[in-house]
Amino acid sequence: MPIYDYRCDCGLRFERLMGRDAPAPACPECGEATRKVPSRPALHGQADAGLAKEQMPQTWRGTYHGNREYLTAMQRKWDQRQRLEDKHPELKGDTRPVAAHEGRYEQVPLRAGEPMITPAAESPAHGHGHGHGHGHGGSKETT
Repeated sequence: MPIYDYRCDCGLRFERLMGRDAPAPACPECGEATRKVPSRPALHGQADAGLAKEQMPQTWRGTYHGNREYLTAMQRKWDQRQRLEDKHPELKGDTRPVAAHEGRYEQVPLRAGEPMITPAAESPAHGHGHGHGHGHGGSKETT
């Protein structure tokens, strides 16, 4: 049985070992219907669909501080990916805008509509991303 790639409207992409004529499985995240999407062909590294929008660098540091050669190469790759997505819309990734991409979201950017990550140790009033004491409440020292 071959391995097929599936995509849900919630943005999840996953693989399943399925029979050729088997119906598409339900999404493991939300339970909605999914659709089969083209997989990257295994041609010994010759074929590559390129980076999807959500895989492109999201921060200044991610672009090697704006390195000209790196940015030019990424622009070329992005243009190729855009042409491919125009031809095959099923390849489009998560198109929701990025709401946050720094700090705790640097590795996995927060997209519009996603819940904010709030660690259990962090109080709701202390929401700027770090949990060390520096004058937010607590006792004040007087001299």
